[in-house]
This record gives sequence, structure tokens and C-alpha cells, in this order.
Amino acid sequence: MRRGTTLALKSFLHMKIHFIGIGGIGISALAQYYLAKGHGVSGSDLNSSETTNFLKEKGAKLLIGVHKTENIPENTDLVIYSPAVQKENTELKQALVLQATGYKLQVLSYPQALGKLTKEYFTIAVSGTHGKSTVTAMVSLILLRAGFDPTVILGTKLKEFEGSNFRMGNPSFRVVPRFVPRGSAILVIEADEWQASFLNYFPKIIILTNIEKEHLDYYKNLSHILRTFKIYLSHLPEDGFLVANKDNKNIRTLIQKFSTKSDYPIIRNIVYFSKEQEETKKLKEILKIPGKHNILNALASLKVARILKIPDKISYASLSEYQGSWRRFEIIEADIRGYQRRLTQKITIISDYAHHPTEIMATLEAVKEKYKDKKIFLIFQPHQYQRTFYLFQDFVKVFKKTLGETRDRKFVDKLIITDIFDVAGRENEKIKRTVNSKKLVKAINNPQAIHLKKSEITAFLGKNLKGGEIVVFMGAGDIYKLAEQF
Repeated sequence: MRRGTTLALKSFLHMKIHFIGIGGIGISALAQYYLAKGHGVSGSDLNSSETTNFLKEKGAKLLIGVHKTENIPENTDLVIYSPAVQKENTELKQALVLQATGYKLQVLSYPQALGKLTKEYFTIAVSGTHGKSTVTAMVSLILLRAGFDPTVILGTKLKEFEGSNFRMGNPSFRVVPRFVPRGSAILVIEADEWQASFLNYFPKIIILTNIEKEHLDYYKNLSHILRTFKIYLSHLPEDGFLVANKDNKNIRTLIQKFSTKSDYPIIRNIVYFSKEQEETKKLKEILKIPGKHNILNALASLKVARILKIPDKISYASLSEYQGSWRRFEIIEADIRGYQRRLTQKITIISDYAHHPTEIMATLEAVKEKYKDKKIFLIFQPHQYQRTFYLFQDFVKVFKKTLGETRDRKFVDKLIITDIFDVAGRENEKIKRTVNSKKLVKAINNPQAIHLKKSEITAFLGKNLKGGEIVVFMGAGDIYKLAEQF
């Protein structure tokens, strides 16, 4: 690898950029950004996927299977690595050595690299424990319909983006609100709180959907989470906007800290959304995607549109057409042999990303709202041993509730919990020996809750489905593949 021109001097020229862990949902979108800008992109990942195959088609040079020093091409200007990549990773160690020994090579994490972009664009950042992908999608589609042309980086795939998690925009849009610098390009992103990634971002508008206990493998407790969000909100400029969920107690607590004497500046422009708003009724009528949580997501998007002076007529039209995104209440109809012989009803499959107790309840409420009298089978794959360990009692409580133990209404007729999805690079070996799905099922203590290996699920469903049921495949791991196969 040669000593080259500095990145600052080459920023407007062709760069060679290498991504470590390129298959991740966020970092893959950033790789697409640099491809769209005409830069040379290479990358590595342990496993191939739809995402890596898509990047290959776009022109990225990928190495799949093993991380090794020679994966970094000669004359690379910039190395970007996924937050899930460990410090011991061979490629990352090599990149840091080259940087330390004088090569003009810059090494950045994905949040650091995205953070640089947030300073170059008029950035709208969607933050919170739940709902980030849906709100990011809704805001982006409203902007497009209104004549804006945003660049979008999100944590799911959209049909409107040709099945991608990325869209390249440009600064030529028709409407320019007074506080958006003329000629500025707009960037819409998900701002993830895991490992305090969002502290790298400097948006002009922050949407705050909710705050709950989550990512307790990084955060010590809820107070630690709130302190970190407080630092993040302080990144708003004086003329920036905070769009906040008034119904969330933790958000109200957080904002109160900015309205009193503190080390942080007062946020001058706070716009609240709430299920008590009069717009709730209209959104309930026009939204195609069910659930109270999606009404709140739409309310947040509507507030952003109003800040940007987009007429409600345009926003409502866009929201009424939104049909959801990949693994967010994604509905698939499946045939079984009985249906093909015209003996039974069609089975409906729902693939959903929910992996936190609150998300599970919100999704199942939406399922029951849409399919009131149908029998519901839930196949849940816990995501990460540490999340399962730290939120164990919350999972038990929510599953007891869904099975009808804590109130009259039942949401699930049969609960199947499969083995915990092991998140590479994020697990604690001691905790892995402490918690498992069988223990979770035992704690739920309901005859309708069972544990099955993933390889046993298809056969079980084949024996027990009669036709007409709703089958929900839920989790943030690879359970969606089983839904697609089924």
C-alpha cells in the first residue's frame, strides 16, 4: 500500500474505500452511497446474503468467508468498519497499523463515517428505541412526493427504493423552507443509540419516537440511556427542531432537563406529537398498516412535513399509500396442499422484526386488530443472549399477556419460541451459559407455549395448521428466512 494523497485533498476525486462487515443493514447503505458517488468500493463479510449479492451487482468487490489482511486492497484511502466488528479483527488491526505507521489511510467506524455526512447535509435523524425504520421511510416518501429529493439511509428495505435500504438524492428540489440553506441536500437517516452511535451525528431535525430500557449490554441502566440521549439532543443547532413523542414518559423527563438550568442549551424549537391529537382519527382511517404504534409513527412524520412547509394534503396522500417495508409487518400469503386442492383457506404469514417486549406487544395488537377472529401462531426467535438475559422478566410478562393470562383478551393461540439468535461479536460467554429459550418457555409456564428447534418448526406447522390461520415469524435474526421458505 502506497503513501498517498490525503483524504482531504482527494475528497472530490475518486477514492478507494474498503468496508469491514459490509453486509450489515446500515453499513451496506453507506457503501451504496459511495458507489453512487463513483468511488471504488470493496468489502468483506463472514457470510454472503441478499445484501452482499445486491452490492456485488452494484459494482462492489467483495470477499466473503474470512477476514484477512490481504482483503484490504492496495492504495485504499478509507477503511470503514461495522460497530459489530471486534478490535481483534484481522483487517481492522491491519488498517490501524497502516494508519499509525504513516500511510495516508483513514480508519472510521460506520457511525463516524455517517457522522461526517450529517455535517455536510441538512440532516433529519430518526431516533428512539422503536419505530425508527418506519418513521424514516414515511418521512422520506413524504419528502419525495412533495418534490424534495433526499438521500436516505435506513435500516430496512423499501419497495419504493427498488428493494434497497438506500436512496441517492440531490439538492435540486422545488420547495426550500427558509431555514434550509438554499442548495443544501437533505439526508434522512436512522440514528441508532446502540453503543451511543448517534453521538457522532449532527442533525438539524431530530425525531424522538420513544425511549425505553434497551441495549443493556452497553448501557448500565435507564439513567445511563437518558444521559446519553441528553448529550445527543445537545447536538441540535439553535435553529434546529426536536419532534418528540409527548406520550412517552422518559422523553418528557428528558426534555424537562433542557427546559431548566443545566449544562446544555435550551432547545428552542420543540414540536410534540401525541395519540391525543385530532389528526389521529384521520390517520386511523387512511393508514394501510395497522397498529396504534404506526399511528404515532405517522404523526411524527406529519410533524416533520409541517416543519418543512409541506401541505397536509401531500403528506396524507403519501401516508395513505405507504404499505410498509421489509420485515415490518410484512404480509405474505402462503398456499398449503389443502388450499391447492380447494379444501382449506389460505394461510397468511407475517414477517416482523420485533425483538423487544414492547415491540412484540405492539405488533401482536396490530395483528389482532387486522385479523380479529383468526387463530394466531407466533414463532419468536429471541435476538441476542444479553438482551434475553437483561429483559428476561419483561419477555415473560409480555408473553403471558399475549396468551391471555393477565387479561381477558388473548393475542396468540400458540407460541413457539426457538433458540436464541447468537449475535456475533456482541455476546457474553458467561451470560450464554445462563439463559436459553427453554428457560424462557418454562418461566412462561403455559401449555400453549413450547420450545422448538428452528429445524423442527416447518414440520410442526405442517401437522397443526388447518387453513385460515395467521402465522407470525418474529425476531431480528434470521427467522425471516424460515418465513420465506415456508
